[in-house]
This record gives sequence, structure tokens and C-alpha cells, in this order.
Amino acid sequence: MEEQIQKVIEAIRPAVQADNGDVFLRSVDTETGIVEVELVGACVSCPASTVTLKAGIERILKDRVEGVTEVRNIGETFIESSVSL
Repeated sequence: MEEQIQKVIEAIRPAVQADNGDVFLRSVDTETGIVEVELVGACVSCPASTVTLKAGIERILKDRVEGVTEVRNIGETFIESSVSL
């Protein structure tokens, strides 16, 4: 499953890079189907990054890789936890 996800991310990556961002696979929970990625570059401050994540990356992964249930951006988790410090 992880190999399939990585291949799909590699196919998506040029579109994200075209907007000066990037996406990296960070983890896959094969039991829950949750995929964690990290959006970097321009994606960090872009107000449309949630749309990119959910309507783009998540939708494509769900369509192409059986068992994917959700895609999360761990960069957002890191930012939120840093702000609360």
C-alpha cells in the first residue's frame, strides 16, 4: 500500500511544485487507511492548502489506492502545537 501511495504522490508532486510547494509522504497506517503527508514551501502559508490536501491529494489517493480513508497534513499539526507553546 505504501509503495502505491508513494507512486501516486510522485505523480501529483509536479502540480504542487508548479505553485512553489511540495508534498512528502510521512506515514501510512494500513489498518486505518490514514495517510500523513507534509506540505512544504508555499503550501505552508497558502490559504488554499486545505483544498489542495482534501480535494486534490486525498481524493486522488482514495481513487487510486484501495484502503486510503483520509489524508492528513502533519505540517499543520506541527504548526498548531508550536503556536500553543
